[in-house]
Amino acid sequence: MTETLDDERVLVRKHGSVGRITLDRPRAIGAVDTAMVRAIAAGLRRWREDSDIDTVLLDATSDRGFCAGGDIRSLHEAISAGNRDAAEEFFRTEYALNAAIAEHPQPVVAVADGITMGGGIGLAGHAQVRIVTETSRLAMPETRIGFTPDVGGSWLLAHAPGRLGEYLALTSDTMDAADALYAGFADHFVWRKDLPGVIEALETRADPDTPGQLLWLFDETPDESDLVVAREWIDDAFSRQTLLEVRERLRELADEPRFAGSGRSPAAALAALEERPPTSLAVTLAAIRSARALPNLRAALDQEFRLVMWFVATQPDMLEGIRAQMIDKDQDPHWSPARLEDLPDDIVGRAFAHEVVPLRH
Repeated sequence: MTETLDDERVLVRKHGSVGRITLDRPRAIGAVDTAMVRAIAAGLRRWREDSDIDTVLLDATSDRGFCAGGDIRSLHEAISAGNRDAAEEFFRTEYALNAAIAEHPQPVVAVADGITMGGGIGLAGHAQVRIVTETSRLAMPETRIGFTPDVGGSWLLAHAPGRLGEYLALTSDTMDAADALYAGFADHFVWRKDLPGVIEALETRADPDTPGQLLWLFDETPDESDLVVAREWIDDAFSRQTLLEVRERLRELADEPRFAGSGRSPAAALAALEERPPTSLAVTLAAIRSARALPNLRAALDQEFRLVMWFVATQPDMLEGIRAQMIDKDQDPHWSPARLEDLPDDIVGRAFAHEVVPLRH
């Protein structure tokens, strides 16, 4: 049985005891807008109320990825037109869904195959069982577009080993399957060719094993993550108190021959930071560190909502970043301010003090 719940881009199917919710927007790699978020949430509610369902499966029809994130083109249009209410409604609806996935009574299995970024992390990252494959590419890329990690991403980043949270958030670095497992964004590595077998096993199992136990039958061990070795310089640099100190330490480490070479390196991280908008970097660094002291995901979502709406209401960098990355695609954003040294001393305090109507819990 296949149904759509108010949006043809979200397929809701029941196979035995598995309730399946599939993103069917392949041309946009599953990018979600408000209507899609509502349809996914409606599917979750349906399966919550169905006593025959013992597992929920989140996946996508696209060969390129699970979900590339939120539909930031639509977001850009709304904010540019002065329709902040539409932007606020999108974020409220999306964050409610993130929490609902994490708290769903039946285990949620998410297949983060291919590109899974931003809003895709919000869907897959809070599931009880998170699958990655050899094609998986995960990231929280918000600082690339003048924004800050949201959809509960700050919570996941804050609980990554060492200072990986700061590193991944500030640089927007992309993780492969091994990285995602090491950083705590995934639980199981399965070869893409074996995914149909995983889904069939979930749908036909007659034993009481949980989905997580069943996944061990398919689980493989990828090569060791590059992040393991990189932790030495990442923890050193990204534990510094201020952004200027982080940057200076990266410069020092970049001169050490043992950290030279291609791939992840202090020099590459430094280059990434120098391309990012200073305002996003400052607020994001504070957000990740603040999230470490928060009690749960919902508290992190509350904090993210406050910061996100501050960006929407007061900061030009978000529109400029989306323009440069997604609209004009000139890859030449003009940040305001353009240099870390020009950031107002109270910029982070202003972001955290922004007044919003709290999320409904």
